[in-house]
Amino acid sequence: MSPQDDHETFVEGESAGVPAILDALTDLVERARTMPMSSSVLVNRNEALDLLDELREALPTQLTRADEVLSDADQVLNDAHAQAEELIETARRRAAELVASEQVVLQGQVQARELVAEAEATAAKLRREADDYCDRRLAEFEIDLGKVLAQVHAGRDRLAERLDEAGQRQDQR
Repeated sequence: MSPQDDHETFVEGESAGVPAILDALTDLVERARTMPMSSSVLVNRNEALDLLDELREALPTQLTRADEVLSDADQVLNDAHAQAEELIETARRRAAELVASEQVVLQGQVQARELVAEAEATAAKLRREADDYCDRRLAEFEIDLGKVLAQVHAGRDRLAERLDEAGQRQDQR
């Protein structure tokens, strides 16, 4: 099976992730034939353009996933705020009912403070959980992006080594 056949199988399969497409592009450059007396290589244009098209298709998917995670986190945070407001409103209504009776005014004030404190504690907990969720998801994306960046750096380093080797060979001639 030729390297071209490997790429065609890759293109016909399921949509690959960004790291897999970058690996295929790196492989394409690494196995490209070198031009005599030059540091240039011959790369199959169609194969490279196909890989770049796949990369263009995969990146919006990854970015959409990131947007969805952020949207989910915003929704969790909004729900937490709504629940906190609802708890506070419930506490206020209950406090107003208790104030209506003179005999339970002091008890009502204490309970109202407890309900408000409980509502605020619940809201703070929900906010922390929403922030933790966002942080975990963003950390996952940071790791994924770090891997992609490491692969790009490794590919560029390999390419630079080859360029240096080709330059040294040319200097020796």
